[in-house]
Amino acid sequence: MEGHTGMKGFRTFLLRGNVVDLAIAVVIGVAFEAVITALVSDLLTPLLAAIGGQPNFASLQFTLNHSRFLYGAFLDHLISFVVLVAVVYFVVVLPVNALLVRSRLAPVPDPTTKLCPECCSTIALAARRCPFCTAVLGAPEAAVPGPTA
Repeated sequence: MEGHTGMKGFRTFLLRGNVVDLAIAVVIGVAFEAVITALVSDLLTPLLAAIGGQPNFASLQFTLNHSRFLYGAFLDHLISFVVLVAVVYFVVVLPVNALLVRSRLAPVPDPTTKLCPECCSTIALAARRCPFCTAVLGAPEAAVPGPTA
């Protein structure tokens, strides 16, 4: 009976939305990475190499003590990484951030804190002195219930 309970929990874990979403994201990410790698190795680096007079970066190498160092392949991978990161940032991160701000899904500031006008540290709303820079802040902005005398 104990084994059956463990399998039920495992099935529940696997079917939880986060795990399925993560699996889908990984599959799409791998396919996307393959497309970007093909774009870089088949189009961008040959174009850049043609400008520099080389047929492609993959053939760039040097030999030291009978060992070949294929730095051209490394350049291909480096360019692929930079292009992939740029595409993810400009196609995914920026639009999602703009959408969150527009739809007001961005994090709302904590109503129990404020910024110190002197050092810009986050402090309690009821604070009369900043614990970081010790600036005197005056009366609290909102009455906070405390012990009665």
